[in-house]
Amino acid sequence: MDENTVLLAQDETHVHSYQALRATWSPKGEQKQIPTYGHHAQVTLFGTVDTQTGDIFCTTADSCNAASFLEFLKKVMKRYANKKVIMIIDNARIHHAKLLRPFLKEHHQRLYLLFLPPYSPNLNPIEKLWRWLKDSVISNVFHKNQSEIEQAVQRFLDFTQSCPEQVLRRIGY
Repeated sequence: MDENTVLLAQDETHVHSYQALRATWSPKGEQKQIPTYGHHAQVTLFGTVDTQTGDIFCTTADSCNAASFLEFLKKVMKRYANKKVIMIIDNARIHHAKLLRPFLKEHHQRLYLLFLPPYSPNLNPIEKLWRWLKDSVISNVFHKNQSEIEQAVQRFLDFTQSCPEQVLRRIGY
């Protein structure tokens, strides 16, 4: 692949305030207590990881639908304005929506969507990033509102920007 082409793994995820209670070690009689607040906040992320450099690009969205995906694609194309973009992508319905067709037709020379086989998330490198994110941000933690989740996600993303080699190792490249 030449320097004018980027290979991006793309996916969406939801980071919930109540999602991940994991086994953990604690001294006998001092079990970790995780408070709950009676509601369930979440943050929806659209993201890509560059499989050559480890660069991560994420945005939040109000919902996970074709319109949000289209807005994300526009941001990706702006971010990589002078490059050809090959995007590894799953077969979610929002990725095949009619709403996308004019945009895809307009950018057909610079954007190529590489669809994975159905029911094969294990083939998408960004799934490993989502796992790392959730293990870091929500395992054995309960965020009281959406703002706290967003702040924790942003701290994780800021951290990953400082260690692209670790990102590449985590995603298997």
